[in-house]
Amino acid sequence: MKILYDWLKEFVEVTVSPEDLRSRLSLSGTAIDAIEQTAAGPLLDAEITINRADCMGHYGVAREVATLYRAPLKAVQPKLQEAAEPAASAVRVEIEAPELCGRYTARVLRGVKVQPSPDWLRRRLAALGQNSINNVVDATNYVMLELGQPLHAFDLDRIAGHRIIVRRAKNKEKLKTLDGAERILVPGVCVIADVDRAQAIGGVMGGQESEIDFASRNLLIESAWFDSISIRRASKTLGLRTEASARFERGCDPEMAEVASRRCAELIQQLAGGELLSGVVDVYPGRREPAAVLLSRHELLRVMGGDVPDCDIEEILSFLGFEPHLQSAAAANSPEAVWRCKQPSWRADVTREIDLIEEVARHYGLEKFAARLPATRQPAARLPHAEALDRLRERLLGLGYQEILTIPLVDPARDALFRAEEVVAVHIANPLAEDASVMRSNGLGNMTAALEWNLNRGQRNLRLFEIGRAYHWNAAEGNSKEIREDLILTLGATGLAREKSVSETPREFTFADLKGDLDRVGELAGDLQWSGGGPAWLQPSRAATISIDSADGRGQTSAGVAGQLSRKIAEALKLRQDVFLAELRLDSFYAGYSAAQLARRYQTISRFPAVERDFSLLLGDGTSFGDVVKEIHSLGIPEIIQIEAVDLFHGGQVPAGKFSLLVRVTYQSTDATLTESQLSDFSSRIVNALTSKLGASLRAG
Repeated sequence: MKILYDWLKEFVEVTVSPEDLRSRLSLSGTAIDAIEQTAAGPLLDAEITINRADCMGHYGVAREVATLYRAPLKAVQPKLQEAAEPAASAVRVEIEAPELCGRYTARVLRGVKVQPSPDWLRRRLAALGQNSINNVVDATNYVMLELGQPLHAFDLDRIAGHRIIVRRAKNKEKLKTLDGAERILVPGVCVIADVDRAQAIGGVMGGQESEIDFASRNLLIESAWFDSISIRRASKTLGLRTEASARFERGCDPEMAEVASRRCAELIQQLAGGELLSGVVDVYPGRREPAAVLLSRHELLRVMGGDVPDCDIEEILSFLGFEPHLQSAAAANSPEAVWRCKQPSWRADVTREIDLIEEVARHYGLEKFAARLPATRQPAARLPHAEALDRLRERLLGLGYQEILTIPLVDPARDALFRAEEVVAVHIANPLAEDASVMRSNGLGNMTAALEWNLNRGQRNLRLFEIGRAYHWNAAEGNSKEIREDLILTLGATGLAREKSVSETPREFTFADLKGDLDRVGELAGDLQWSGGGPAWLQPSRAATISIDSADGRGQTSAGVAGQLSRKIAEALKLRQDVFLAELRLDSFYAGYSAAQLARRYQTISRFPAVERDFSLLLGDGTSFGDVVKEIHSLGIPEIIQIEAVDLFHGGQVPAGKFSLLVRVTYQSTDATLTESQLSDFSSRIVNALTSKLGASLRAG
C-alpha cells in the first residue's frame, strides 16, 4: 500500500517529518519499507497485514497517525448539490444473493461531461501506480485510495431497464471485462446484472458493455459491500486480482459504502459537473449490530507484564473508534478496572480481549514494556534423537560439509528424476507455482538445485548436506490415504577434494572420497556395508547401495545409496562437472546410534607394547575386505585392536580370477606383554579361518 504524506495531512494535522512518521508507524505495527520522493510529494511504501482492511486507504492510515500523535482526525463530510428528483425514481436495485453481497448503494448523476482529469489528480494517481482514464473513472479510483472502499461507475444508458440485479452467475455465463478478456463464469461468482445480462463481476472488475467513455452522460455510481470469502474464491477461480478484490477479500467496512458513495459523487460534480439526483438507493440486508468486547486491566497486566494508565487506555481506544466505557466505579488505575468497548465497523478483526490488548500496547509503545519470558508450565525436553542428530552434524561439519536448508515444495519434474518407481508422490491441491507443486519424495532434487545455483555463481568446490523430511503416500503398507514422512540425510559434493597450495597439488573429489566420508559418518552408528549397483540416476560404474546392521540383530537393513550422478541427468540439469550424491534414511542411523552408545565402553590405554603382523593373502575376485574383517572378528580374539588393508595388487604373477591383499593385524594386551607363542597361535587361527571360510591362501614370498 503506497501512501502520500501530503494526502495524510488532509485528514490529520501532523508536523513531524516523513522520516519520523515512518519510524513511529513501523514501531506501532504498520511497517513502512521505504520513502520515495514523487511529483505528488513524499511517498511511504507501507506493508499492510492481511487483517487490516481499514488501512487499505489513506483515511485508515490517518486514523493510526492520529492515535499515535493524539491529534484530531477530520471527519469525511462530503457536500453535495442534489436535485429534487430522487435517485429511486431513476434506478432500481435488487439483491438476489445476500450471502454474497450484504449491501449495495447506487447514486445517479445526469448530464456529466467526461473528459481528462486535472493535473493534481493525475499526479496523485500516478504516484500510487494508477493510470489516468478519465475524470469519472479517476474519481472512483481516487476515493478507493482515499477511503479504502472500491467503487464502480456504470453508464446508466447501457443498463437495460435501469435495473441492477445482484445475483450468482449462471453456469458458463460469459462476460467481457474491462481488460478486454472474455471470461466464462461459474455459479459461485457474484455478478452485477441488468435485466438482460451480467454487466460486472461484483467486487472484482466491471464489464466493457457499460464502461464509462467520453460519450457517457448519465452515470450510476456503485458502492457496495461483498463477502470477503466469496471475492477471494472468485478472484482465484477467474485468475483475476484487482485493487478492488484485494480490498474486498480482506473485509471492507460495510458502513463506509454510503460515505464513499457521497464522497465520489461530490468529486465527480467538481470534476465533471452534472445533476445529482437526491438521496441514495441503499439495499442493506446484511446489517449487523456492533459487537461488545471487554478489556480488563488484570489481563493487560498478565499478558504485557506492565501497566498502562487509565487515561492512555481510554485515549487510545477512543481515537481508534472503540468508544471505551469503564464498567464500574473503580479507583484510578485499579487492577480491577474493566472497560466495555464497541467494535467499530471498520475493525472486524478485533473480536477478543487479546486484540484490544494489542491495540493498546502498540500505540502506547511496545518499547515501554520490560522484556521478559512467560512462566513455563512444563519442562522443556529434547527430541528423542536430538543427540544423534547433533553428533551427525558435528561429524559432517568436521569433514568439510556445509549444511543447507530448503523448502519441501519442489518441481515435480526434478523430483521424478530421483524418485523410485514404487514411490507415489504427494501433490499439492492448490500450489502457488508449478515448480513448487509436489512435496519432495527425496532430498536429491533440492540438493542438485543447490549445487547448480552455486556452480552458476562461480563456486566450483562444494560439499553440502541437508537433514530434512521426504514425503510419499504410504502405499507400501497398504494405506494409500496416509502420508508417510521419512527423515533423510542428503549429501552432495563436486569440484576439488584438495585445493592447490604451496606444499600440495590439487585433487578432484572422487567416489572414494564420498565413500570415506560416509564410512566416517557410519562410525557413529555401526559400520556401513557397501555393495555394487544403484538406481538409474547414478553412473553404473560408480554406484553403491548401503546397508547397516539392524539394532534387533536380524542382520543388515537397507540404509541408502551413494555414487556419481549419471552423465545424462547431469547434462539435463546443466551440471558441467562431476557431481557425487548420497542419501541415507536416518531411521536406520538412529537405531544403530542407540545400539552403538549402549555398546560403548571406555578403557585405559595399555602400558604394554602393540605388535603388528602382516598377512599377504590371495583371494578370489568378489571377496571384499569387509568379508575378511568379519571373519577375523568372528574368532573372538580380544587382543586384536586394529585390522587394516595395506596393499592391493592384480596381475603379474597373481593367477587370473585372484587378487593379492596385504592385511595388517595389530595385537595388544592390557594385562601383559604378548609372547611369541601367543602371537603364533593368533596368526594360525586367522589363516585357518580365512582359508576355510573365504578360500584364501598365503602368498609365497
